[in-house]
This record gives sequence, C-alpha cells and structure tokens, in this order.
Amino acid sequence: MPDIDRTHLPLPEPAFTGKIGKTYQESESAWPPLPAPSTGAPNVLLILLDDVGFGQASTFGGPVPTPALDRLAAEGLRYTRFHTTAICGPSRAALITGRNHHNCGTGFLSEWATGFPSYNNMMPQSTATVGRILKDNGYATSWFGKNHNTPDWESSVAGPFDRWPTGMGFDYFYGFIAGETHQYYPVLFENTVAVEPDRSPEEGYHFMEDMTDRAINWIRYSKSVAPDKPYFCYFAPGAAHAPHHAPAEWRDKFKGEFDHGWEKVRAETYQRQLDKGIIPPATALTPKPDWVQDWDGLSADEKKLFARFMENFAGYLAYADDECGRLIDAVQAMPDADNTIILYIVGDNGASSEGGMTGTVNEVMNLNGIPSSIADNLEAYDKIGGRDTEPHYPLGWAWCGNAPFQWVKQVASHFGGSRNPMVISWPKGITDKGGIRPQFCHLIDIVPTLLDAAGIPAPSHVNGVTQKPMDGVSIRSTFAAADAHAVRERQYFEVFSNRAIYDRGWIACAQHTLPWRQDFAPGHWEKDKWELYHIDEDFSEANDLAAQHPEKVEAMKRIFDEEAEKYHVYPLDDRGAGRLAEPKPSPGGADPNRTEFTYYEGAARLPETAAPNTKNRSHSIRIEIDNFSGTAEGVLLAAGGGSAGYALYVQDGNPVYHYNFFEKTRLNVVSSKPLPKGKSLLELAFAYDGGGLGKGGEAILLLDGEEVGRGRIERTVAGRFGIDTFGLGADSGSPVSDAYKPPFPLKGARIGRVDIKLAPRNLSQSEEDELQERYLAFAQHIE
Repeated sequence: MPDIDRTHLPLPEPAFTGKIGKTYQESESAWPPLPAPSTGAPNVLLILLDDVGFGQASTFGGPVPTPALDRLAAEGLRYTRFHTTAICGPSRAALITGRNHHNCGTGFLSEWATGFPSYNNMMPQSTATVGRILKDNGYATSWFGKNHNTPDWESSVAGPFDRWPTGMGFDYFYGFIAGETHQYYPVLFENTVAVEPDRSPEEGYHFMEDMTDRAINWIRYSKSVAPDKPYFCYFAPGAAHAPHHAPAEWRDKFKGEFDHGWEKVRAETYQRQLDKGIIPPATALTPKPDWVQDWDGLSADEKKLFARFMENFAGYLAYADDECGRLIDAVQAMPDADNTIILYIVGDNGASSEGGMTGTVNEVMNLNGIPSSIADNLEAYDKIGGRDTEPHYPLGWAWCGNAPFQWVKQVASHFGGSRNPMVISWPKGITDKGGIRPQFCHLIDIVPTLLDAAGIPAPSHVNGVTQKPMDGVSIRSTFAAADAHAVRERQYFEVFSNRAIYDRGWIACAQHTLPWRQDFAPGHWEKDKWELYHIDEDFSEANDLAAQHPEKVEAMKRIFDEEAEKYHVYPLDDRGAGRLAEPKPSPGGADPNRTEFTYYEGAARLPETAAPNTKNRSHSIRIEIDNFSGTAEGVLLAAGGGSAGYALYVQDGNPVYHYNFFEKTRLNVVSSKPLPKGKSLLELAFAYDGGGLGKGGEAILLLDGEEVGRGRIERTVAGRFGIDTFGLGADSGSPVSDAYKPPFPLKGARIGRVDIKLAPRNLSQSEEDELQERYLAFAQHIE
C-alpha cells in the first residue's frame, strides 16, 4: 500500500479493483488488500522495568548484575541522558502516546485524579497510542505486564473498556491493572477478562516467568501465522516495584553483598560509572542528604535486616533481567531478528523511597498506619521475598540506587527522580555496537522514533478525532553518530509541584514536596527555592549556580511558565490527602454513597475500591446458598488476601467467618451447626464498636435466622486490605485465611445471591481526615 494516505486512521477502504457484471460469469472478483506498513517496517520489542534507579543495573555501573542488558548494550547503544517523568502512570502515558503526560490527561495518578483535563487520568482520544497507530497500519500489537493507565474507576467488569489496552489499540493484553501486584498471587486480566494463574506458588509460579512465557508464545505464534506481518510487543514487568518478590535461589545469590552499607555501595557504583564511561570524568558524586541515616550509626540488627532487604531487591532485579533475557533470546532467534528494534528502558522513574526509613515485610500494614518493628521484621528474615511477605527496602537504598544524583522517585525536579538508563538494539539500523549516546532525550521521543523507523507518519486524525501533535521528536539521528546534533533542546518536568525546566544545556529546578510526606502540602509556590545547574558541565547536578546567575534563574522560570501553559501543566496542586479525597467517578456511574449491594454467583476479581467498603462501620452479609449435594465445601465470599481481609466459607461441613488483621490477629467464628442440605440463608452481622477508626467489633454468624456462632476482634483494618480483590465462590489470589489453600473453590453448592448492607459510618471530620491519610499512604505506595 505504498501511495495510501496514512495520516487518517483507520486507513481508507481501498477501491474495488475487479469487475461486476450481471452474473458471476461476467464478473471478476478482487480481494481488498489488508492494512500493511511500508516494506521493511521493523518489529519492535519495548521493555520497561519499574522503579529502578540510574545506578542499580550493572550495565550502567550498578551493583546488580544484569547480563541480558549487558548483552543487548554490547549489540546496540546505551543512552545516558534519557529521562522519564519521575512517576509511574505519567511516564507510561508519555511512553505510549509520544505526548507529555499533562498533555494526555495524566498529570499524576488516578488515585489522585481531579476534574481538571490534565489531571483526570482519562487519556483523550486525541492522543492515540502507539498501539493504535501501528495496529491501524498493519502491525500485530500486544501488551504484557503492568497497566497503570486505566483509570481506577474504569477497572471493573462495568468498564467502560476504551481505556483498557485492548481499547487503546493493542490486539492482546495479559497483565494487571494497577500500580503493583503480588508476583506469586497476581490479579490478572487477559484482554478484559479476569483470569487465574495455572499453577500455585508451591508449584513454582511467579508472574515474571508467566508473562515472559506468554510474550514469547504470542510473538512466535504471530510470526508462525503471518511471517511478513511486523509486531509491536510492549513488555512491562512489575519488577522491580514493591512488593519485591524474588525467588529464593535469586535472593540467596546476594548474601553478604551489601553488608558494608549504602554509602559504600553508592561510592562503588560511582567509581564503576566513571570507569565504564557512563558518566563524564569530571562528574561529582552528590553528597548524602540528612534524610538518609548513617549506616555506621545503625544497630547490628538494623544492618542485618536492611542488608537482607537489599539482597532481596537485587535478586528481584537480577531475576527480572534474566527473564527479559529469555524473551530477548527468543526474539533474536526469529528469522527476521536483524530487523527487530529492541528498546530496554531501565525504570519508569528513579529508585523508590516508599519503604520509609526502616523498610517493611508487610507494606499494607505499614501503609495503614501500623508500623512493623525491627524485631517483627527480623522474625520474617528468612522469608523476605517469599509468597508470605510483601517487602520494600529502606529509603537509604533508594538514594544509593540513584547514584550519582540527588533525590528519588516522585521528585521530578532532580535527576534522581527522572533520569533512567536506556539501551536500543537494531542490527539492521545500528552499526555502532556498544556505543554510548549522551544526547538529552525523553520518553516522549520513543513513539516518534518508532514511527520514523517504520516509515509511518504521526496521524492527524484517528477514528475521526483530530490528534494533538506529537510532543516528542525522533532520536533516530543518534543511531549513526555519538556526536549527532542535540535532538531535544527543551523539556519541562512536573510531578506533585516538584518541577524543573531544561533548556540548551541548563536546568533550573524547584523541589516542593517529599515522597514520604505527601500529607504535607506546603503551598506558597512562589517561595520555592530554585536551583540552577549547567548540566553540560555538571552531569550530576552537584554545583548549584543559582546565586551566581540570578538573571538566568529568572529567565528559566519564565521558560518553565511558557512550557507549562503550552502543555497544560496548570493548575499546580501539591495536595496529597486532599486530592485523594476528592470524589472520583463511580464504576458505571453508580452512587458513590450507596449502602446496599447485591451480587450473584460468578462475581470475581472486583477491585477493593469498587467493592462494598465494610470498614469502620457495622454491616451485614446475607448469602442465599443451595447445598444441593449436602457436602458443600469452599469459599462463599472473600475480600482482601494474605495481608488482611475477611472471608466466609464452608469447611468440614460448617460455615466459618474469618477476619485477618494483618496476620497479627485472626478471628475464626465457626458455626455450631453444619450447613443443611438444600437451600438456606447464611448471615454475618458485624457490630462495630465505633468511637474512631480501626476499632473492634462483634461478629455474629446466623443460619436461617438462628445464631450459630459469635466472636470478637479488638482491632479491625481502618484503611485498605491491600492489592487483592473481592469475589464470590473462591478466594482468588493470596488467601485471607490460613485454614485453606487458595482458591478453595465452592463445590457441591450454588450461591443464589449475596446482599450486603452498610450502616452509616458516622465519623468525625478529624477521623475522616485520618482515614484519608491512610488511603493516601496506600495509594502513594502503589504508583
């Protein structure tokens, strides 16, 4: 289709080239050609890791061996001045659209969404994704792994599905829709349907391996059926975002490797970066800030625990790289491997400080305001990284992992938040094997580069909708020469009012909020202290020149304002709890304040945010059940998972109510009578004590109106159960109760309906504020 107009998608229907007569004998048939790209359009494999700092992977001087990335870099190019937005969802939106994150409605995350167009997280049809553009030009397209670009309120069975991957132009999706998932018990979707892993963790299941298998199979099958059709595969592991789930054999590889502490590990990384030519010879290592503890000042137990957290993270990252290597090997074994572009982007932002000062083995408990002690964490020392833990390392390792830069993930004002490594390989198009590229570039430049390589123009219209121009530019010119002219001379950054402006070798920046204190909204943006760095000479932003060049600072601030207006950054908003508390659209337009819910058999994998919120209030759950076999066994209803939650199930013939308070306290109310054969009504009535958040209550179990069990729990979950879901007929994911193995599906019985009624919450304003802070802490962590 050489002469077709590709600026309007879908491509126009081709004219019929045959002949139509009165009968078939007088006619000539002619099939319309299918959409196809230009001859020689390359395959594309786009790999994006999660929460990995500039100084963590060995390919860029880090302490974690990444041999797959090493091999790819030896065959292609390393980019040392590549940039992200400094936060997950916005980075991913910029990557797949080629537009700045505010310009495609993703100024921050859906948990913090507000009704302003740049912050509503509803990616507009005017910013079509690379999946849509390539699919409509004849590519096969797929997405594996993390999707944090579907709004929270659109992630249930009620849809709508136009902002799911399959609605954004990807033929196939297999992964999770959230900021993170449990790697042993993931919340999975295939296209738009919830699915479950084919094995248990005890049988060796890990999502990283699963998604790699799926991606390999999809690529091979696509090429087997249509060998001349190019593919685009977006491969986005949950690694190395928390929970850091490393298989035992991988985390044990690093025993003792980090006992000397984060200051020394960071210094060693810096030296390797110099030796490898990753950073210029004159680069300074920025000093340790006061918010990072002195390793030598820690106790022996703290050092032991904190080193183990880092060993586990290193195992997780190394394992992820190994699986990426398995995928790359499969791609390079294909007949058209020479015409395959592989991009390996090492992180969607800098290393994460969200583990706090001490790290944790139960992130959900910590994020609900219940800290775990060093002693508690040490009890789980040998299990860290396993299926019964949800670990995150202390923030000292995040600072260490962003060497040689200042700051961490979320802090878009500085390169510790926004500079990430990238490697590109393309045997047919890159001849400088093992080269380094110093040009300043950004995620938004990836889509234009791929379109340039494929000979496809950025469309002006998609499905009748006028498209916003691409904000990125092609970096293909850098493939041929290390000294290629700068492709990007200006770029703004903004996340949570942390902001910066790059312009022709200079950057001005203003740090405004703290990743671990997003309950703190300082306001008064005009009082922010602006720093100034000449990064052509100061790679690591170590020498602040603001005092020497105040006129330059003012000029740069004016440029930031111009770019902010152009790309719709305003209004700036530094509120954490306030934005989180702002009402969001409800699933399917439902009343957000509803107190009565009815579900039927088959309801499964409903996100916690879309399920009945039974916390901090009295409530009742009534289940109509037909024990047609007389031997019913299994889960009737489960909400939450191994971190926290509740479940109603039948075991050994008796109904049971189980409440899991962060695995610290478990309440079991077992019916004194068995579930009778035939139809019956099982009810759980929970009488909440009131008087604040997370208080206790009485659980009463009734069978056909008769009390058959009662129990009391002194504390309940105030904020969130975690990353697991709500469903009937099975306990999908990690198990709420330790009395059964998941999913413990209901057998020998049918659920008629489930009715849940919630009493008014009756919280004071201060209690509501506290509750929002707990929700904030959880949402902040799952970016």
